[in-house]
Amino acid sequence: MGHREELLKGAKRALYEKGYARTTARDIVALSGTNLGSIGYHYGSTEALMTAAMMSAMEEWGDEVAIALAGEPQDGVDPMVAFWRRVIASITSHRALWLASVEVMIQAEHQPDLRAMLAEGLEQGRSGMAALLTGRPEDQLDDETVRSLGSAQMALMSGVVTQWLTDPGHAPTAEQIVAGLRALATLSPA
Repeated sequence: MGHREELLKGAKRALYEKGYARTTARDIVALSGTNLGSIGYHYGSTEALMTAAMMSAMEEWGDEVAIALAGEPQDGVDPMVAFWRRVIASITSHRALWLASVEVMIQAEHQPDLRAMLAEGLEQGRSGMAALLTGRPEDQLDDETVRSLGSAQMALMSGVVTQWLTDPGHAPTAEQIVAGLRALATLSPA
């Protein structure tokens, strides 16, 4: 593996361990076994390297979400409960990756390329969530279903992630999430 790859690997490790704002060029060099000059040579700046690291982390996060979405049905287990169990298990076992995904959203405010990548990921997420919930292939979904059902599920996921990252001791279980959704569905409009 060359310096470019080692730098990216070191930057991603720093992102997971220290976060974007607290990572310095020296941290990256120490974790990558390279030198300060390599950052400028291969990436132009520490910010550009950290942007590449965040983009790579978001790809990993997307892969992790896809795993959570793709679980097999389990006999006797409500499919929605099984889904939320997989999401929660992913959050707890890959905490640094999920935290990085939150920090990437904040940094994207100042980095248009990163923001565009996140927007594309959200669009894919909405479609994937709608397909999961309806049992229909993504290419057979109408835009309204993706925008309503997919968006609502993405909003719910963001809230669950925030709760599990912030206060896992009091965050809702998969069963509580599904019971809450069903309770919401029974409420009549005022």
